[in-house]
Amino acid sequence: MKNVTCIDDLREIARRRVPRAFFEYADCGSYTQETLRANHADLEKIKLRQRVLVDVDKRDLSTTMLGEPMALPVALAPVGLTGMQHGDGEILACNAAHAAGIQFTLSTMSICSIEDVAAAVKKPFWFQLYVMRDRGFAKSLVERAIAAKCSALVLTVDLQILGQRHRDIKNGMTVPPQITLANVLDVATKPAWAMSVLMGKRKTFGNLDGHVKGMSGVASLSQWIAGQFDPALSWKDVEWIRSIWPGKLILKGITDVEDARLAAKSGAHALVVSNHGGRQLDGAPSSISALPPIVEAIGSEMEIWFDGGIRSGQDVLRALALGAKGCMIGKAAAYGLGAGGQAGVAAAIDIIRKELDVTMALTGVTRIDQIDRRVLADWDSNRP
Repeated sequence: MKNVTCIDDLREIARRRVPRAFFEYADCGSYTQETLRANHADLEKIKLRQRVLVDVDKRDLSTTMLGEPMALPVALAPVGLTGMQHGDGEILACNAAHAAGIQFTLSTMSICSIEDVAAAVKKPFWFQLYVMRDRGFAKSLVERAIAAKCSALVLTVDLQILGQRHRDIKNGMTVPPQITLANVLDVATKPAWAMSVLMGKRKTFGNLDGHVKGMSGVASLSQWIAGQFDPALSWKDVEWIRSIWPGKLILKGITDVEDARLAAKSGAHALVVSNHGGRQLDGAPSSISALPPIVEAIGSEMEIWFDGGIRSGQDVLRALALGAKGCMIGKAAAYGLGAGGQAGVAAAIDIIRKELDVTMALTGVTRIDQIDRRVLADWDSNRP
């Protein structure tokens, strides 16, 4: 994309092209957004150690995440309503990810359904599961992911109760959007977005439509979620899901060491250190501050991934230096999708890839497995 050099460029283009309610759904956090801001600010506080006169002529960004080969240590995180950033957004994002040699995660709260995406792409993708009160429906989602040949299941564990997102309430977030004067005027100024959504396969939640009661006439998305998502979700449910899911299981949304130790005993294969992008418990620590103690506690027992605030390849390197095996990006990909559809997502991935490549060279490493605390400016050779 012309004149796009960083993720912030994509964010600004998306802000102009996507109706405010859907842009702010992806962009904003809960309550005062303290944790949302901390996610990014705390990453920036981590300073890198520049090295010189090191042979970095040949660099290799490839790695694996749960045994799956990745062209770089990044996967696209599950993002709800992706198809409202751009029509058929889930399909476009999945195609962009696979073309870049990385993996895509489809959200339960997607617009395109599991079956829509499976029919439109050539490779297996990951599926993210929210467990709702109706366990029969949750089981059916798992069965649909198995039928679609999804190669991993990402169980999000930090959304039993929805953290209030002021912007969603103020915007009256519904899917599809309610016909109000404000919405009509907003959409009228964004004809390319309107055309993409009108031409898309679906206009509501593809995985839920026709399966979950109460989808029609929803007064607000947050109100509907509050009635459907299950606050009684527990570690017993993780055990149950493990019993019905035959593949790799990833637990996403853990920032506490005690919870991480329980996760290591749960039979899951990987854990994502994440605070839901600052969209749940406001005032919680940033994801990057939670990463090192979790790595120290259970890093030898399961793969630890990182999610939260990544806007650059430098951020990816920071997370890897603190012990993450891989990273997930959500907002950055959503901005790309809103800015330019599949080409925008491809641009977001390429921006991060190029930044990571240059940052590796300037910190004196040539392979992903060489990245550790020695690339950080405060590294102390006397520390273990």
